[in-house]
Amino acid sequence: MPLDFKQRFFRLLPAVDKILREKTLLEVGEKVPRGLIVEAVQDVIAEKRSFIRRAASANELELLDLSSAALAGEAQRKIEEKAGSNLRPVLNATGVVLHTNLGRSPLARAALEAIKAVGASYSNLELSLESGRRSSRYDHVEELLCRLTGAEAALVVNNNAGAVFLALNTLARGKEVIVSRGELVEIGGSFRLPEVMTSSGAALVEVGTTNRSYLKDYREAITENTALLLKVHTSNYKVMGFTAAVRSGSLVGLAREYGIPVMEDLGSGVLIDLSRYGLPYEPRVQDLVATGVDLITFSGDKLLGGPQAGVIIGKKVFIGRIKKNQLTRPLRVDKLTLAALEATLRLYLDENKALQEIPILRMLTLPVETLKTRAKGLAAELDGKVGSFCQVGTSQEKAKVGGGSLPQALLPSCQLTLRYPGISAGKLAERLRQARPPVIVRVKRDMVLIDLRSISEEDDRLLLDTVAGLLQEMDYENNGGMVRK
Repeated sequence: MPLDFKQRFFRLLPAVDKILREKTLLEVGEKVPRGLIVEAVQDVIAEKRSFIRRAASANELELLDLSSAALAGEAQRKIEEKAGSNLRPVLNATGVVLHTNLGRSPLARAALEAIKAVGASYSNLELSLESGRRSSRYDHVEELLCRLTGAEAALVVNNNAGAVFLALNTLARGKEVIVSRGELVEIGGSFRLPEVMTSSGAALVEVGTTNRSYLKDYREAITENTALLLKVHTSNYKVMGFTAAVRSGSLVGLAREYGIPVMEDLGSGVLIDLSRYGLPYEPRVQDLVATGVDLITFSGDKLLGGPQAGVIIGKKVFIGRIKKNQLTRPLRVDKLTLAALEATLRLYLDENKALQEIPILRMLTLPVETLKTRAKGLAAELDGKVGSFCQVGTSQEKAKVGGGSLPQALLPSCQLTLRYPGISAGKLAERLRQARPPVIVRVKRDMVLIDLRSISEEDDRLLLDTVAGLLQEMDYENNGGMVRK
């Protein structure tokens, strides 16, 4: 077979300079270095040359779009890949609402506006506007935390592990802390409570068994060197069956007999009774304060729906000691965290407003009927765009809360389903993960599931356009760079 047919297509390839003059790349040139643009164009031309060189017949090349506009578009996608930030937004279609690997809670609009306002200028971070003197950065959220929880005082550090560490280091360094064996949890990244306790300088005293602990176990373990009774809420796992645990109020009663404080780590703290919205009961922070527990720690970026932070609330005498600990400074939060946390907490002053405006609460409490309607509409529109080469459908698999919160809770949810003939679901998931923005999905029964429980309604259009665009691009590639008629 004569091979001179390839020369015609080689000659159709536009010059680098002609592609660079396309409007698409001229606009990109205002934002990224020219060298990066030239490199992307050269890569695209090299790929087309390689494809032409490998072609066995002219038929393979007839629908190949070698116009400068088309090649500029391909170059633009390469530039976006090379010039984009390493840390960037993704669409969480996994159905795990509080996904630790994906940054846990998306922030409320009010929190984002607060970050923008404070981050773009100077602020009264540590200045009293009344006296003109230096003040504490923690004042901006302490009053709000006390108002919402009923606590006497509060402090915020960079995460909940830091909060636990700091409290133990302050109150129990060189002394004993009694805790139930069934509450010695391991948190994300293989960090374990016993190791955190040891690093704080406290001596761990385990009582009870893995599944059963009684008040008498704590009583028998108390010595002159006991500094603290610690209770850890098992928010990231459940022990089922033959179990027993000591209630917070009972532990407080025992501690009062010996003049010992009680501390409880809630892990994922909530301020709203989520059981009213079909979720398992999770103790509210303010209910725990009412039992008399002296110190309580919890996360800001889990069920609270705010930024990453570790919140410590409780009796003023103990919070005061913690504030004076020299380790408070290396664990302190910055102005952006405080701005986001304050804005989030203010939403809780009106429960209905919090449920509507804090994304994590809205996602968790959204009626499944709303998800069904969204799934049906999105599937129909997506099928109209890619249904000729990709199978689009819907399903009703369960979603999860995630983030070490409500481990047994399964949420009714709806998904878009994708099957691309000739391509495995795992490969399709990989390509979606590389899209702009990345779409993080889950795979089941060799089918891609795009779960809407963990995607805001505001992102439905972005989701649809991204998935459709990626599938159309894959179809274009599978046809050798030819546009489907």
